[in-house]
Amino acid sequence: MRKKIVAGNWKMNLNFDEGQKLTTEIVNMYKDENIKDVTVVLNPPFVHLFPVKKLVGNTPNLFLGGQNCSDKASGAFTGETSATMLKSFGAEYVIIGHSERREYFKESNELLTAKVKQALENGLTPIFCCGEPLEIREAGTHEAYVKNQLTESLFGLSAEGFAKIVIAYEPIWAIGTGKTASSDQAQEMHKALRDHLASKYGQNAADNTSILYGGSCNPGNAKDIFSKADVDGGLIGGASLKSRDFVDIIKSF
Repeated sequence: MRKKIVAGNWKMNLNFDEGQKLTTEIVNMYKDENIKDVTVVLNPPFVHLFPVKKLVGNTPNLFLGGQNCSDKASGAFTGETSATMLKSFGAEYVIIGHSERREYFKESNELLTAKVKQALENGLTPIFCCGEPLEIREAGTHEAYVKNQLTESLFGLSAEGFAKIVIAYEPIWAIGTGKTASSDQAQEMHKALRDHLASKYGQNAADNTSILYGGSCNPGNAKDIFSKADVDGGLIGGASLKSRDFVDIIKSF
């Protein structure tokens, strides 16, 4: 069975004390409310990795992830953080190709291929993001656009490598805008992406790939979105900064 995953992307938010408070609340709620069968990943800024890991400890099904990693293993790349470093801090996951990285830092599909390779070589599970902006959605070419992102960045992987990938579909027009793709729109795209993965790696591999929804998911709509056959969880932005909201999203399963 595919993993049910809820990943919280803090983005560039929270100082040290705020991060400690949020993590403590999430960990305590997670334990007290007896949540089971959902993999939860906290993706704080790099400066929070060690303190967050200490608070998470060995809590079952609660993991640490990075928001990005370098495409290089090491070297004179001031300001960069390698996959090796993330792993050494106890991270198990890393977000790669988030729409904000693509837009603001001009990350190409080719660059993301190298980042995925670095993550896999260091035992990290990539949460690979894909998704379309509003103009592509309105033009009706969104399926082809997003499939191409997967093709160019992931389809060079071996079957063994691909089996370690988690996909996060982000309708970019629904991130931070208050707009949300309907559950039917989410299902339609997730199904299209799963079919595309099957065309390369086979139906069994596609059926075992978790595909998350990442677009203004909140406690009010999560249950409906997560109920769809091809939606396996969420990559949560703003709502992951509020412990009660984030835990309620986790419990939507």
